[in-house]
Amino acid sequence: MERPLEIVFHNMKPSSAIEELIREKVAKLEKFYPRIVGCRVSVEAPHKQHKTGNVPEVHVEIQVPGQTLVVSRERRAEEKHGLPNARSSVRDAFDAATLKLQDYKRKQAREVKPHPSPLTAHVTSVFSDRDYGFITTIEGRELYFHRNSVMDAQWNELKRGELVHFIEADGDTGPTASKVWRANGRV
Repeated sequence: MERPLEIVFHNMKPSSAIEELIREKVAKLEKFYPRIVGCRVSVEAPHKQHKTGNVPEVHVEIQVPGQTLVVSRERRAEEKHGLPNARSSVRDAFDAATLKLQDYKRKQAREVKPHPSPLTAHVTSVFSDRDYGFITTIEGRELYFHRNSVMDAQWNELKRGELVHFIEADGDTGPTASKVWRANGRV
Protein backbone atom coordinates (compact mmCIF):
# COMPACT_ATOMS: atom_id res chain seq x y z
CA MET A 1 0.00 0.00 0.00
CA GLU A 2 1.12 3.51 -0.71
CA ARG A 3 -0.38 4.83 2.53
CA PRO A 4 0.02 3.15 5.92
CA LEU A 5 -2.85 1.15 7.36
CA GLU A 6 -5.00 3.24 9.71
CA ILE A 7 -6.80 1.50 12.59
CA VAL A 8 -9.11 3.51 14.85
CA PHE A 9 -11.06 2.45 17.95
CA HIS A 10 -14.11 4.49 19.07
CA ASN A 11 -15.94 4.20 22.41
CA MET A 12 -13.73 1.28 23.42
CA LYS A 13 -10.20 0.54 24.53
CA PRO A 14 -7.72 -0.31 21.76
CA SER A 15 -6.98 -4.03 21.57
CA SER A 16 -3.67 -5.37 20.29
CA ALA A 17 -5.32 -8.73 19.47
CA ILE A 18 -7.99 -7.04 17.32
CA GLU A 19 -5.34 -4.83 15.72
CA GLU A 20 -3.26 -7.92 14.86
CA LEU A 21 -6.33 -9.62 13.33
CA ILE A 22 -7.03 -6.51 11.22
CA ARG A 23 -3.41 -6.43 9.98
CA GLU A 24 -3.68 -10.10 8.94
CA LYS A 25 -6.94 -9.47 7.10
CA VAL A 26 -5.52 -6.42 5.29
CA ALA A 27 -2.43 -8.43 4.28
CA LYS A 28 -4.73 -11.04 2.71
CA LEU A 29 -6.58 -8.31 0.81
CA GLU A 30 -3.26 -6.97 -0.48
CA LYS A 31 -2.27 -10.42 -1.74
CA PHE A 32 -5.58 -10.70 -3.56
CA TYR A 33 -5.41 -7.16 -5.00
CA PRO A 34 -1.91 -5.63 -4.82
CA ARG A 35 -3.02 -2.24 -6.18
CA ILE A 36 -4.67 -1.16 -2.91
CA VAL A 37 -3.62 2.43 -2.23
CA GLY A 38 -4.69 2.67 1.41
CA CYS A 39 -6.98 1.20 4.03
CA ARG A 40 -8.75 2.63 7.08
CA VAL A 41 -10.50 0.39 9.63
CA SER A 42 -12.75 1.73 12.35
CA VAL A 43 -13.90 -0.48 15.25
CA GLU A 44 -16.65 1.17 17.26
CA ALA A 45 -18.71 0.11 20.26
CA PRO A 46 -22.14 1.56 19.46
CA HIS A 47 -23.23 2.31 23.04
CA LYS A 48 -23.24 0.87 26.55
CA GLN A 49 -26.24 -1.42 26.02
CA HIS A 50 -25.74 -4.75 27.77
CA LYS A 51 -28.91 -6.49 26.49
CA THR A 52 -27.45 -6.98 23.00
CA GLY A 53 -23.93 -7.69 24.15
CA ASN A 54 -22.47 -4.37 23.00
CA VAL A 55 -20.97 -5.94 19.85
CA PRO A 56 -18.70 -3.50 17.97
CA GLU A 57 -19.42 -2.18 14.50
CA VAL A 58 -16.57 -2.43 12.01
CA HIS A 59 -16.15 -0.04 9.07
CA VAL A 60 -13.55 -0.73 6.37
CA GLU A 61 -12.56 1.83 3.73
CA ILE A 62 -10.30 0.51 0.96
CA GLN A 63 -8.76 3.08 -1.37
CA VAL A 64 -8.12 1.65 -4.83
CA PRO A 65 -7.08 3.59 -7.94
CA GLY A 66 -9.93 5.91 -8.79
CA GLN A 67 -12.31 5.23 -5.91
CA THR A 68 -12.91 4.14 -2.32
CA LEU A 69 -14.72 0.92 -1.45
CA VAL A 70 -16.62 1.14 1.84
CA VAL A 71 -17.95 -1.73 3.95
CA SER A 72 -19.88 -1.27 7.18
CA ARG A 73 -20.76 -4.28 9.28
CA GLU A 74 -23.21 -3.61 12.07
CA ARG A 75 -24.42 -6.59 14.03
CA ARG A 76 -28.18 -6.73 14.38
CA ALA A 77 -30.03 -8.73 17.02
CA GLU A 78 -31.46 -11.15 14.43
CA GLU A 79 -27.96 -11.79 12.99
CA LYS A 80 -26.45 -12.71 16.33
CA HIS A 81 -25.85 -16.36 16.94
CA GLY A 82 -23.34 -17.90 19.25
CA LEU A 83 -21.36 -15.35 21.18
CA PRO A 84 -20.61 -12.45 18.83
CA ASN A 85 -17.62 -10.33 19.76
CA ALA A 86 -15.16 -7.86 18.25
CA ARG A 87 -13.21 -10.66 16.51
CA SER A 88 -16.31 -12.03 14.76
CA SER A 89 -17.32 -8.48 13.74
CA VAL A 90 -13.87 -7.92 12.19
CA ARG A 91 -14.03 -11.26 10.36
CA ASP A 92 -17.53 -10.50 9.03
CA ALA A 93 -16.46 -7.02 7.87
CA PHE A 94 -13.41 -8.35 6.05
CA ASP A 95 -15.44 -11.16 4.45
CA ALA A 96 -17.73 -8.47 3.05
CA ALA A 97 -14.72 -6.33 2.03
CA THR A 98 -13.22 -9.29 0.18
CA LEU A 99 -16.46 -9.79 -1.75
CA LYS A 100 -16.62 -6.09 -2.60
CA LEU A 101 -12.99 -6.10 -3.76
CA GLN A 102 -13.62 -9.22 -5.89
CA ASP A 103 -16.59 -7.49 -7.49
CA TYR A 104 -14.50 -4.36 -8.14
CA LYS A 105 -11.72 -6.46 -9.68
CA ARG A 106 -14.21 -8.25 -11.96
CA LYS A 107 -15.76 -4.97 -13.11
CA GLN A 108 -12.35 -3.47 -13.70
CA ALA A 109 -11.31 -6.44 -15.86
CA ARG A 110 -14.45 -6.10 -17.99
CA GLU A 111 -13.99 -2.36 -18.45
CA VAL A 112 -10.86 -2.87 -20.52
CA LYS A 113 -12.19 -2.77 -24.02
CA PRO A 114 -10.39 -4.77 -26.66
CA HIS A 115 -9.25 -2.54 -29.48
CA PRO A 116 -9.24 -4.14 -32.91
CA SER A 117 -5.91 -4.15 -34.70
CA PRO A 118 -5.72 -2.00 -37.79
CA LEU A 119 -5.48 -3.91 -41.06
CA THR A 120 -3.91 -2.83 -44.34
CA ALA A 121 -5.58 -2.38 -47.71
CA HIS A 122 -5.40 -0.15 -50.75
CA VAL A 123 -7.99 2.19 -52.18
CA THR A 124 -9.72 0.57 -55.15
CA SER A 125 -12.16 3.34 -56.03
CA VAL A 126 -13.42 6.65 -54.68
CA PHE A 127 -16.75 8.13 -55.77
CA SER A 128 -16.32 11.73 -54.62
CA ASP A 129 -19.70 12.87 -55.86
CA ARG A 130 -21.48 10.08 -53.91
CA ASP A 131 -19.37 10.22 -50.68
CA TYR A 132 -18.22 6.59 -50.68
CA GLY A 133 -15.52 4.31 -51.96
CA PHE A 134 -14.06 0.81 -51.79
CA ILE A 135 -10.83 -0.62 -50.46
CA THR A 136 -9.36 -4.04 -51.21
CA THR A 137 -7.71 -5.97 -48.41
CA ILE A 138 -4.48 -7.94 -48.77
CA GLU A 139 -6.64 -11.09 -48.85
CA GLY A 140 -8.56 -9.65 -51.83
CA ARG A 141 -11.83 -8.76 -50.07
CA GLU A 142 -13.49 -5.54 -51.16
CA LEU A 143 -14.95 -3.35 -48.40
CA TYR A 144 -17.20 -0.31 -48.61
CA PHE A 145 -16.23 2.87 -46.75
CA HIS A 146 -18.01 6.20 -46.38
CA ARG A 147 -16.57 9.69 -46.49
CA ASN A 148 -17.15 10.00 -42.72
CA SER A 149 -14.89 6.96 -42.14
CA VAL A 150 -11.78 8.79 -43.36
CA MET A 151 -9.76 9.80 -40.30
CA ASP A 152 -6.65 11.76 -41.25
CA ALA A 153 -7.02 12.95 -44.83
CA GLN A 154 -9.36 15.15 -46.77
CA TRP A 155 -11.92 13.04 -48.59
CA ASN A 156 -10.96 14.45 -52.00
CA GLU A 157 -7.22 13.71 -51.39
CA LEU A 158 -7.62 9.91 -51.38
CA LYS A 159 -6.32 8.37 -54.61
CA ARG A 160 -6.79 4.99 -56.23
CA GLY A 161 -3.98 2.60 -55.24
CA GLU A 162 -3.13 4.48 -52.03
CA LEU A 163 -2.17 2.27 -49.07
CA VAL A 164 -4.47 2.68 -46.06
CA HIS A 165 -5.08 1.15 -42.66
CA PHE A 166 -8.63 0.35 -41.62
CA ILE A 167 -10.84 -1.07 -38.88
CA GLU A 168 -13.47 -3.51 -40.07
CA ALA A 169 -17.03 -3.45 -38.77
CA ASP A 170 -20.35 -5.03 -39.64
CA GLY A 171 -22.55 -2.71 -41.65
CA ASP A 172 -26.17 -2.98 -42.77
CA THR A 173 -25.21 -4.80 -45.95
CA GLY A 174 -22.13 -6.68 -44.71
CA PRO A 175 -18.57 -5.90 -43.68
CA THR A 176 -17.43 -2.29 -44.03
CA ALA A 177 -14.39 -0.21 -43.15
CA SER A 178 -15.58 1.89 -40.19
CA LYS A 179 -12.30 3.85 -39.93
CA VAL A 180 -9.82 4.47 -42.72
CA TRP A 181 -6.53 6.38 -42.56
CA ARG A 182 -3.45 6.75 -44.74
CA ALA A 183 -0.52 4.36 -44.35
CA ASN A 184 1.78 6.92 -46.05
CA GLY A 185 2.74 4.77 -49.01
CA ARG A 186 1.45 3.39 -52.30
CA VAL A 187 0.86 -0.17 -53.41
